[in-house]
Amino acid sequence: MKLSESLENAFNAQITLEFQASLVYRQLAIEVDLMDLPGMALWFRHQADEEIVHANKFIDHVADRDNHPRIGATSAPTPVVGSVLHAFEAALAHEEKVSASIRDLFRLAESEGDLDSRPLLNFFLEEQIEEEATVREIVGRVKLINDDGPGLLRLDEELGARPGGTTEAR
Repeated sequence: MKLSESLENAFNAQITLEFQASLVYRQLAIEVDLMDLPGMALWFRHQADEEIVHANKFIDHVADRDNHPRIGATSAPTPVVGSVLHAFEAALAHEEKVSASIRDLFRLAESEGDLDSRPLLNFFLEEQIEEEATVREIVGRVKLINDDGPGLLRLDEELGARPGGTTEAR
C-alpha cells in the first residue's frame, strides 16, 4: 500500500535527519580525534555508519511502498566541543532529537491508520531507547572520570574495541 503524501514527506524528513545524525557523529569523531582519543573517535565513526544504516532502512521502506525516497537539504553540524563530556552530551542531545522525530512519525502513521509502517517504526522506537541509554551511560562514566587521564584512556580503549559494521540496511 502506497504511503500518503504526508507520510511520504515525514519519512523523507526522517531520512534526512538520519543522514544529519551521521554528520553529527562524524564531526564528533573529528573533535575527539583531535583530543588524541582514537578509540572514542572510532566509536563515533561507527555511530555515524549506523545512522546511514538507519537512513537506508527508511529509504527501503519508502521505496518498497511505491513512493519516492528523497534526501533533503542538510548542513554540516558544528557542535561546540570543549571536552569529551561535551562531545557525548552533544551526541545524546542529537539522539533525543531523533527519538522525538521517530515518535512523531509513529503518531502520524497511527493517525492515518498506516499499519504497514508499524514494524519498522516499532524497531526504531526500541532502537532509540537503546541508543539513548548507551550514550547516557557513557556520559555518566565520563562524569565519574572527571578528566582523569588514565580513566579517559581506559574508556577510550574500551570504546575503540567496538566492532564495526556495514552501512547497508540489515
